[in-house]
Amino acid sequence: MFSKPTARVLAILDLFMSHPSKAYGLTELTRILGLNKATCHAILSTMARYGFLAQDSRSKAYRLGPSIAAAGMSAFAQFPVLEVARPRLEALSKELQLGCGLMGRSGDQLVLLTNYGIPERLEFPFHQGLRLPNAAPLGAAFIAWSSPNKLQQWLDSAQAHLPEWDENLDKRLRISVIGIRARGFEVTLISEAEAALERELAKPKENWSLEEVAEHVQHYRESLCRSHYHLDRIEEGRQYQVANIAVPIFASGEEPELVISAGSIRRPVSAQDILAIADRLKLAAKEISEAATATLSYPQPDQDPPTA
Repeated sequence: MFSKPTARVLAILDLFMSHPSKAYGLTELTRILGLNKATCHAILSTMARYGFLAQDSRSKAYRLGPSIAAAGMSAFAQFPVLEVARPRLEALSKELQLGCGLMGRSGDQLVLLTNYGIPERLEFPFHQGLRLPNAAPLGAAFIAWSSPNKLQQWLDSAQAHLPEWDENLDKRLRISVIGIRARGFEVTLISEAEAALERELAKPKENWSLEEVAEHVQHYRESLCRSHYHLDRIEEGRQYQVANIAVPIFASGEEPELVISAGSIRRPVSAQDILAIADRLKLAAKEISEAATATLSYPQPDQDPPTA
């Protein structure tokens, strides 16, 4: 079931969330959102009245309002680990001189909850709040510690867009998941699929459409299925074009609560560097889990992620 009026409001929120420090005038918003002026003005006025947007008295431009901040604080109840993770994530980003982020799961989506240390952060296309399909090969750092049934569903999702079963793809994904669980972290490689998504999301858009963004990320996922996406074997002496290194964070259950990652790696990295970054991410994940246990009264997790 789809509600077009609701989608309009969500598109406005999504635009502002993607550019949280930017203010937009009515004319610019009507152009970007593809709405007529009267409809757009009515939505913006209502959102401003209830504090979800704030309007500058001089320029008349709109930006995110205080009610969004309150909503964000309420959302922390769904991911209380974020509260203890934030200062450690900021420190880790400065230490590694890399972009560091937290990814969560919500139904059939992966959501970039927060990121730090990304150059020109507001223009970086993989923005805070970006949603990706919770389907193979994405989300492997979550699924590697999931039940056999969930693992099979994830593996099957990689085949959904294909006309017939791809045995090689299935085998490749199984090998990747086994490796991720055995060593405790995921490594993904830069590919043309990521570059294409980055170009699409960075393009100036005449219309800001949630459906268009969803279409781009779905094409991205499908392209990754054809790419050498996961680094399954880290060989000493080799250099790699790494996109992301990710480590699970465990809190109250046997499956990861969140995934902490380091990315924005714009240079080739050695096997030794990959292992060093992964070890630092593991330590941060352990610290976050222990802090969450002490602060939020979670049951004490295992000292290390469970292995196969």
